[in-house]
Amino acid sequence: MGKILLLEDDTNLNNGIQLCLSREGYEVAACLDIASAEASFQQNEIDLIISDLSLPDGSGLDFCQKVREQSNVLILMLTSYSQEHDIVTGYVHGADDYMTKPFSLMVLVSKVQAMMKRVERTQGQELVSGELSVSLTEMKVKLCGELLSLSKTEIQLLILFMENPKQILSSEQLLNQIWDTKGDYIDTNTVSVNISRLRQKVGKERIKTVRGVGYLWINDVQKK
Repeated sequence: MGKILLLEDDTNLNNGIQLCLSREGYEVAACLDIASAEASFQQNEIDLIISDLSLPDGSGLDFCQKVREQSNVLILMLTSYSQEHDIVTGYVHGADDYMTKPFSLMVLVSKVQAMMKRVERTQGQELVSGELSVSLTEMKVKLCGELLSLSKTEIQLLILFMENPKQILSSEQLLNQIWDTKGDYIDTNTVSVNISRLRQKVGKERIKTVRGVGYLWINDVQKK
């Protein structure tokens, strides 16, 4: 049914939401603060995040924004505020939807079910090359089953290579695709430095340098 990360510091509400969602067949990773939520997010394949706005160790908006920088996972914000400004701020920080407290747990479950259907429609968007896999929905990379720590730029580069296996990509093409520029105003070492870092994390042998031409991903890639 999918895995949900719940971040809510109200213990009673946290327990109530967890119980309702568990009864519907969802696996719930329940957290009371941002620190534990960040750790849980890194350790698990999360399909949906439900996060409160005000938390004991920070803002749910900051957590939402941090998650959005590395993942396209769906985010549902819980807030005690109903003013238009607060709702817009949530969307700006990367939230997909919101619910204003107090709310009915039945309504929350219905909203979660609707959002999880969106996850089901995008499942299977994964690039696999040997023991390396990239989730296009969560923007996560795994090597031999272990989650790798890659920057947003490194993940974008990796996806571009894996979507064009065994094709030479010039530095200009990479600059245009990743940095959205013609390349005239960026240091010429930008591409080579980022590729060097990527190689160290995914394996130097996977990306070949074609001197004077560009780079290519040398292995076969499957989309699952």
